[in-house]
Amino acid sequence: MTSLLVTGLAGAVFGLALAAPPGPMNALIAEESVVRGWGAGFRAGLGAMLADVLYFLLTLGGVVAVIDRYPAVRPALYLAGGLLMLYFAVGAVKEARAARSFTDGGNDTSKGFRRTFVLSVTNPYQIGFWLTVGVGLLQPGNLDVFAHVPAIDDVLAGTLVVQTGSPSLLIGFFAGIVVWVIAYPLALDAAGRRVDAFAPAVAALSAVVLAGFGLLFLAVGTLRFV
Repeated sequence: MTSLLVTGLAGAVFGLALAAPPGPMNALIAEESVVRGWGAGFRAGLGAMLADVLYFLLTLGGVVAVIDRYPAVRPALYLAGGLLMLYFAVGAVKEARAARSFTDGGNDTSKGFRRTFVLSVTNPYQIGFWLTVGVGLLQPGNLDVFAHVPAIDDVLAGTLVVQTGSPSLLIGFFAGIVVWVIAYPLALDAAGRRVDAFAPAVAALSAVVLAGFGLLFLAVGTLRFV
């Protein structure tokens, strides 16, 4: 029982650590949270998590591995993802100009869900995760949790090694993502209600992050096609 609990907690740490670093998904979640309120930010987070659930099921069925058989798929995903990020960056700029202060319950609070889901489904990094680490989560063996977390992999690698192939690890993994999906928009919502200038500032920062990742993805996709 203790072993299952430890494995589940390790999975939760893994899921939380992977969901928390700055990136295009968190930029979209932040924008939705400060412009339309916690509910919109939460739904945006669910959109990204639903894509992970989808890829988990496809990995479980062995379908995701088919992507590796077609070399042109990944560069195409980089280009598609890059264009989407640039498109969403333009939208974030418009939000930054319109959001003079925090506004709760803006129009179309489901837009964030659609945007994060579409962007996650076309995100080659997310697909790459489920082709590599995701497969490892399903198969019996050992997993160095922090070795796969950006920015801290060199510092904490080897400090948390868990046994894979356990349902408790997968349950904990998705539970960690759920914690982030709830807590991150909640914190932004609270800050947005206290500081009027917070919403436009976060929306502007989201535009910068999305544009930066969009250009990066386009550059990588172009180089892989050449």
